[in-house]
Amino acid sequence: MLAGVAIAFGVQWAPAALAQPVSAADPLATLVNAYRGAPGICDGSPVTPAPALVPQAALAQLRIGAGTFIESALERAGYAVEQAQAIYVTGPEDAQSAMTVLAQKYCKVLLSDRFSAVGSYREGTTWTVVLARPAPPLPSITYPDWREAGRTILDQVNQARASVRSCGDRQFPAAPPLRWNPALGDAALAHSRDMATRRYFSHRAGDGSQAAERALRAGYSWRRVGENIAFGQRSPREAVEGWLDSPGHCANIMNRDFTEMGAAYGVTPQRQTGIIYWTQVFGTPR
Repeated sequence: MLAGVAIAFGVQWAPAALAQPVSAADPLATLVNAYRGAPGICDGSPVTPAPALVPQAALAQLRIGAGTFIESALERAGYAVEQAQAIYVTGPEDAQSAMTVLAQKYCKVLLSDRFSAVGSYREGTTWTVVLARPAPPLPSITYPDWREAGRTILDQVNQARASVRSCGDRQFPAAPPLRWNPALGDAALAHSRDMATRRYFSHRAGDGSQAAERALRAGYSWRRVGENIAFGQRSPREAVEGWLDSPGHCANIMNRDFTEMGAAYGVTPQRQTGIIYWTQVFGTPR
């Protein structure tokens, strides 16, 4: 899940006709960095300089309007983002004039340490600045093989099971460690990839199957089966931490009746969006 995507805000400036065509360069991004280097006063108070932002062509290629979310535009531009915000001004005839108004209206946004990249564009009389922080690497990069990520989840789960734990209002004693089961791993992988490909989030798969059916399909003959799913977390540790914070998911992890586990992740086909789906399947064989 993309975090921190903001609505675009803007201010109307005295309209004026533009005599010059839009330049292919990004002079406004350069002026933003110059302002961050020597901001002077912001909202009536002295402020310290901020680090320069990295100009990025993908941000300059966005086309968004007032009052719209920028997530879809970022996806189309192929830019995986953690946080982003767009500000704009309508009317100035040149970049310096636009920068003057933007600094007056949005100095705190322009100086924010939440962003590390910048891009700008001009459409007619409107100048837009896009500020962003790129998303961290996808798990597909951090974990080249899904089995490695799955076994990391197994290690985290077994660490959790090694101690007494409260899952909401329920107290669970320590439980024996789970064993990795390849068939359960295959079932987890199939469901993660199906959710990622079809962009849904549910224990019921696109074909109507539930976890028990998918385990059988993967070749696992079970006496007991359970499943946890998640999406948006960028590491196995984050996924397990999220499950442990949820009473129902935590109860699955601490359930002594489960003896085996498999886990995997799937990434959306538009990999640049960075949306990851996680599945862990618990089982007890016949």
